[in-house]
Amino acid sequence: MSVIAMRGLRKDFTVRVGRGRLRREKRTVTAVDGIDLGIERGEMVGYIGPNGAGKSTTLKMLTGVLTPSAGEVSVCGLSPVPQRTRLALTIGVVFGQRSQLWWDLPLRDSFALLRHVYRVPAGAHAARLRRCRALLELDEFLDTPVRQLSLGQRMRGELTAALLHGPSVLFLDEPTIGLDVVSKQAVRSFLAELGGSGDVTMVLTTHDLADIERLCRRLVVIDHGRVVHDGTIEALHARYGSRRRLVVDLDAPLAPDFAVPGAELVALDAGGHRASFDLLSSVAGAVVAELTSLAAVRDLALVEPDIEDVVARLYRS
Repeated sequence: MSVIAMRGLRKDFTVRVGRGRLRREKRTVTAVDGIDLGIERGEMVGYIGPNGAGKSTTLKMLTGVLTPSAGEVSVCGLSPVPQRTRLALTIGVVFGQRSQLWWDLPLRDSFALLRHVYRVPAGAHAARLRRCRALLELDEFLDTPVRQLSLGQRMRGELTAALLHGPSVLFLDEPTIGLDVVSKQAVRSFLAELGGSGDVTMVLTTHDLADIERLCRRLVVIDHGRVVHDGTIEALHARYGSRRRLVVDLDAPLAPDFAVPGAELVALDAGGHRASFDLLSSVAGAVVAELTSLAAVRDLALVEPDIEDVVARLYRS
């Protein structure tokens, strides 16, 4: 059985729309429209889509905050809404714009309170906290009130708080939003190590696609409440024609009609001394060898396709 299973999952909201100065009528808006999805134990899944696609609504149904309008959903073998209390003991949730820490207490005291909230044995709690302190470098601000922490420090505290009770599934909604480069790197490294152990299933929603590229092998893209892609990032690139690009600096300028087998000339810059080629196959070596035999190459770089570009094209389509 999948750790997370959705079948025909749907969520409708009723909104009131103005009709004239005094009259308002009800209208049904579908936020999630029949999602079928299974996530296995230990997977790290990127769950992305444009604003209003239904990402947060899906997470709220998976965590028992919202009741589905139709379909079936289970997390760790539990039905999220009727078994919400039991579910809370098996999942961790990190929302980038919301806190589960006590604002006026030192971070250390928030962790101690959470041990009692989740009824975690002292030994297990201490071992998990010790690991998080080491990996997320918490010691320098453990005794600082949460309200005085920087955003990066608070996010590291939020991650620790979500893991102290040993959840099987971790839901992450924009965990790096607003963080500086150093804090982002610390959070990503921690999540990569956590996911590499295979003990925790992770579902990550974010607009920062660098998080997805560095953490997730599987990518699920939704739009208008429906799954439009479920597979690897490489499959997404292949589906939408993304290509690796070879950029070369030359001793002598190239002619605009220059051709090399296995590549397509897409740009000439610096008076023809810099050329960009889209590779027509995944093998770059043969193209480089042919190119160096035809032109005086000073330097070259292989640029991987930009996931942001391909996802933007997916949304537009």
